[in-house]
Order: sequence, then structure tokens, then C-alpha cells
Amino acid sequence: MSHYCPECKTQTEIVQDHAAGDMICKECGLVLESHSIDETSEWRTFTNEAGNTDPVRVGGPSNPLLTDGGLSTIISRPNGGGEIAGNLGRWQNRGANPDRNLINAFRSIAGMAERLGLVSTIKDRANEIYKKVEDLKSIRGRSQDAILAACLYIACRQEDRPRTFKEICAVARDASKKEIGRCYKFIVRQLEEEIGVRMGMGTIHPESYLRRFCSHLGMPHEAVRATSEVVKRITEQLDIRKSPISVAAAAIYMISQLTEEKKSLKDISRVAGVAEVTIRNSYKDLYPHASKLVPDWFVPEAELKNLASL
Repeated sequence: MSHYCPECKTQTEIVQDHAAGDMICKECGLVLESHSIDETSEWRTFTNEAGNTDPVRVGGPSNPLLTDGGLSTIISRPNGGGEIAGNLGRWQNRGANPDRNLINAFRSIAGMAERLGLVSTIKDRANEIYKKVEDLKSIRGRSQDAILAACLYIACRQEDRPRTFKEICAVARDASKKEIGRCYKFIVRQLEEEIGVRMGMGTIHPESYLRRFCSHLGMPHEAVRATSEVVKRITEQLDIRKSPISVAAAAIYMISQLTEEKKSLKDISRVAGVAEVTIRNSYKDLYPHASKLVPDWFVPEAELKNLASL
């Protein structure tokens, strides 16, 4: 690290004295800054418990969705702390916590979001949606896992990072695609009745799924580029009234058939989460327009005759 030294009148290397908080010029020894604050992580523990090696001395950020803002105190059970200290922790756990169910729900949503690799804004949006639904007191008798998964699905849609029901179902604890789909429709209907207007769900495009599907299929970069261009031309030039997922899957199948590493309908169906017959029907709609859709730099038009018609 370099710093300007007024004594040497030049940029110079500095030595940091972490104990004193000083920044010292390496050339002349002048203290350039004193009592500086170290903002890096702490590397020692401040607990008396032998098994606790967490160096963090603060809790998480405040959460406006919780009654106390998520800033309540938790009494731990220290080793060798005596009977009174142990009883305090048990008494606190037995006490009524109005946010206990919310905290558990938020923890489940965070786990699903982490397994899907979603950013924190989507997780926070899913928490907000669940809090609104929970406040309506209308989810009793429905699967809690399906409700949480549906909230995450809606959050992905609203943040323009959609995931398929199959992808959401894969990380849900105990909920089927059908249950999640029903809960999704139920939540949207309940919230729209509450606010009096239609919920903004974002627009789903085939491009939203394309790169993720291609990555799961292990397609080469050039094929991914070509598939992306095919989907873009479909959106701009054709009126294909199919679901974005099936259009993306059909475009992947079209391009893969023009490469050495062909992908079967079964493989694409497994990744996209749609039936083979659905992909086949979408592909049949695209096939007559292949010469307009497939870019020339990827495959010359003369070679499109090798493309299967299904």
C-alpha cells in the first residue's frame, strides 16, 4: 500500500501498526495517520464457550418485517454458567414469540434461494410476499412448503429472474409442482383482491431461461450464441403463441441438431421441465422458418437441409 509522505514529498510505501492503529512511512518513519479504525473482520472469539469459535460480536441487520425489527436478544446456554444461566435460556424459549413462525419461514426461503443461487433482493421480495399473505390469515390448511415455494416463484418473476416450477420444486422441501402452481394462483388472487389491482409479475421471455438451460446441457459457447440469436429473431419476427419455456427448448433443439454434440429431446425435456411432445410441437412451428432464424455465421443456409423435421 502506498501513501503520500509530506516529509519525503513523494508516494511511499507504508507500514501498518495494527496494535496502535498507526500508518508509518517506510522511508523516514513519520506517522502519517494515527488511531485508524480497522474495518476488517475480527479473528478472535469473545465468548467463554469452548465450542463457539464465531468471532462476530454483532447480530444480523434489522428486519422491518419482524415485530421487534429482528433486534431481540437471545440468551444462550453457556457451559459451566450455572443453573440460573441455563434456566434463563429455557425460560426464554418457552416464552411466546410472535415472530417465531415468520423467522422459520424466512429461514426456509433463504435456504431455497441459496440453493438456486438467487440474489438477496429476490429473497427479500419473497419474504415480503409471504408476510403479506400471512397477515391475511388465509393460508391455513395449505402446505407451508408449497406456500413458501410459491412466494419465491412470484419474487423471481417480479425481479425479472424467472425460474420454472420444476426448478422451484427441486429445492422445496416437501411440495409438488402441482401444489406450488395452485398456491401461486391462490396467492396472486388473494393479494390482488387485497390491493384491488393486478399484481405486476414481469414479462417472461425465452431468453430468461435460455442460458441456464444451455449451461445445464453443456453446450459450447458458439452454440449458445446462435441459440440466443434464434430466440431473439423469434421474438422480433414471428408470432409463436407458445410458452417461453417451450420456445427456448425448441430453439435449443434446433441449434443442437446442427452441431456435432446433438442433444436429444429427452435431455432437453429433463432440463427445461416440459414434456417432449410440447418441445416437438414448438419445434414444428419453428422449422418452416429455420432459414430466417439460424444465423449465417453459425451454419450456411445450404446446410439447413440436414435439419430434422420431426
